[in-house]
Amino acid sequence: MAILRALYWQRCCYMPALRGLRGWRNHQLQAQRRLHRDIIEALKAAAGAENVSTATAVREQHRKDESYQSCKPPDAVVWPQNVEQVSRMARICFENNIPIIPFGTSTGMEGGVLAVKGGICFNLMKMDRIVELNTVDFDVTVEPGVTRKGLSNYLRDSGLWFPVDPGADASLCGMAATSASGTNAVRYGTMRENVINLEVVLADGRIIHTAGKERRFRKTSAGYNLTNLFVGSEGTLGIITKTTLRLYGIPESMVSAVCSFPTVQAALDCTVQILQSCIPIARIEFLDDVMVDACNKYSNLRYTVASTLFLEFHGTERSVEEQVQATGLFHRCLCPNFKATRNHRDHKRRFGEVKAYRRALAMHGTCTGEHGIGLGKRHLLVEEIGAAGMEVMREIKAALDPKNIMNPGKVL
Repeated sequence: MAILRALYWQRCCYMPALRGLRGWRNHQLQAQRRLHRDIIEALKAAAGAENVSTATAVREQHRKDESYQSCKPPDAVVWPQNVEQVSRMARICFENNIPIIPFGTSTGMEGGVLAVKGGICFNLMKMDRIVELNTVDFDVTVEPGVTRKGLSNYLRDSGLWFPVDPGADASLCGMAATSASGTNAVRYGTMRENVINLEVVLADGRIIHTAGKERRFRKTSAGYNLTNLFVGSEGTLGIITKTTLRLYGIPESMVSAVCSFPTVQAALDCTVQILQSCIPIARIEFLDDVMVDACNKYSNLRYTVASTLFLEFHGTERSVEEQVQATGLFHRCLCPNFKATRNHRDHKRRFGEVKAYRRALAMHGTCTGEHGIGLGKRHLLVEEIGAAGMEVMREIKAALDPKNIMNPGKVL
């Protein structure tokens, strides 16, 4: 009887509290739902109802990129039409502490567009204008929806081209956000060397131009280098809504060459000799015997299974011939099978990228190559940059994104 009385007393004491707790939880859930509806309505007012979606199928399409990683989909997807809409919607998210995930062609390899904390996915592909082409100054300004191939088609009759080629038909603003590069980097550099100016929407909706509005000079010492702060930031500091890029004249002639070596060291020695001799080679890509064998099997090729260099030369007919001859001298000192093949002007070979991460770090290299940090390499970034450098990055992040809503969970 004593036990029954105790249980009855507990029920009398605790049941109202439990009912109150359940009621409080239901009230909170209803409040969250009302807040969610209010935010969705505010986003629709900012960009138009047709440019905001909470449909499951649409959200599922925006839950991953080309990486192996995946997570829950974003809470909603928006398609802004211009920078003013991006600014207004970013302000809405900032005021309500909602994560923002910039989204382009989703060709990234490190999970950079995953909504790890939910939030609003900003799909920028409807902002697809080529804003201005300056053939005299060799630069072009584009919006996020312009892809690398789209720009190449636009430039076809101008005599100019943009040489940064990561392989995929990526968004050019996305390439700036991840500091992408490719096999042309040995001559033309990466996105970091080829971005002149950026228009960026910050977490609170403010719009900045990293080199000044509509400025596109080649050299400056005016203050901190804000442009390179945002190149490679992977959407964690702001949303890139325009980028001004450096262009180059289309080479008159392109020649590619393949050369195998008996050892890895022989291939490396030859590369060093080529670079030390100031040969303006456009591409150098190295594959060891394991990767060559894999490429042969995957693509039905017949390359010699050995350490191999793939090279490409750009220039006039005469200068390319001189480059090939000079490079061939170095190769023949180390192996007898140097072969060069003339390319059509619009044709460029694409070769695989070799990654060993920690081995690269041990040899004073980098863990990234060109695909950025995203989710998968955050622990490696700590090893590469060091504790003090990481703390500075966190301080910069906190200054520009105090609520941690800009692509949270990435890089840091």
